[in-house]
Amino acid sequence: MKVHEYQAKEILKKYDIPVPVGYVTDKTAEASAIYKKLGTPVTVIKAQIHAGGRGKGGGVKLAKSAPEAAEIAGKILGMNLVTHQTGPEGKNVLKILIEEGMDIKHEYYVGITLDRKKSKPVIMVSTEGGMEIEEVAEKTPEKIVTESIEPNLGLQRWQAMRLAYALGLEGDYVKQAIKVFMGLWQAYNKEDASMIEINPLITTGDGRVLPLDCKLDFDDNAVYRHPDHPGLRDITEEDPLEVEASKSSLNYVRLDGEVGCMVNGAGLAMATMDIIKYFGSFPANFLDVGGGANPVTVTNGFKLILSDPNVKAIFVNIFGGIVRCDRIANGIVEAAKNVKITVPLVVRLSGTNAKEAREILKHSGIKMIVVETMAEGAQKIVEAIQK
Repeated sequence: MKVHEYQAKEILKKYDIPVPVGYVTDKTAEASAIYKKLGTPVTVIKAQIHAGGRGKGGGVKLAKSAPEAAEIAGKILGMNLVTHQTGPEGKNVLKILIEEGMDIKHEYYVGITLDRKKSKPVIMVSTEGGMEIEEVAEKTPEKIVTESIEPNLGLQRWQAMRLAYALGLEGDYVKQAIKVFMGLWQAYNKEDASMIEINPLITTGDGRVLPLDCKLDFDDNAVYRHPDHPGLRDITEEDPLEVEASKSSLNYVRLDGEVGCMVNGAGLAMATMDIIKYFGSFPANFLDVGGGANPVTVTNGFKLILSDPNVKAIFVNIFGGIVRCDRIANGIVEAAKNVKITVPLVVRLSGTNAKEAREILKHSGIKMIVVETMAEGAQKIVEAIQK
């Protein structure tokens, strides 16, 4: 689960990490009063959306007077902000963060995430703050310094010191940077985050070290430990179909293709999307109905897929391990009777009682193409679209 910048900064404050003073509003009329309340010659007005690249898209502006703050707020609030992370459809800006302006001396990058190869958290720093870290990794990887974190020990002070020196910091800046790094680890660990990114972390002319921006994602699997986290969710920032899928506990991600996919298991889902592309089409979604596929989950899955106007065909590719294939077949038949399927349907079931399942499907009276292999299914679904 993603949160807005202003929410992420509130969480950082819980761990004694200094952040710029700022206020959130969804009203243009409040911008002038906030400017005066901050009392700095320059304020920064930032669109609050779940995407990076806001500045390049016109979602971050400087205001040097109260009237200018109101004018800029009026332009940003309600705008459709398009960045490289939103896609061409953009995001509607419903809130803005107005912060005190900073006398920036230098910009750095700091991030903590999980290193899946090492099965450990990793903290990364770079002197190339303000840039996309992926671009830095591709062009100048030597400018990224990392430290692996032992989960049972946590980030050690000597590691934080090493990172501060790697950024070229000196004197009191080092002490402050260590405090920020240690606080970031505490926030990442105690809040069950999957990623925290500070870009940029800045040093200021008046001797401070603090995050100017912050992205924070929570691990959805740990939400039961944090009753306050669901309240931070902003469903206006999410795809409506993905929101609907979450209500049915379905793992759904909308994509740009034309083949709706209903699969059980993330690995099989990824393989299904790959083989559809191999045969010449593109998946319209990632949909994992789980190991216990039943009439209810299959029905909800069909409804979700068919809600996407781009879907021209549906490929059901399920392996019956936990649940027998004949039970899944009966669930598909029942679901197909409850949902009007108006596009070609290809079904492949493999696993326990797969032969019996195919007979159930073939004699169901439901219009569908029943196949035995994944490759055959992908080929048939692409052919059905091209007819």
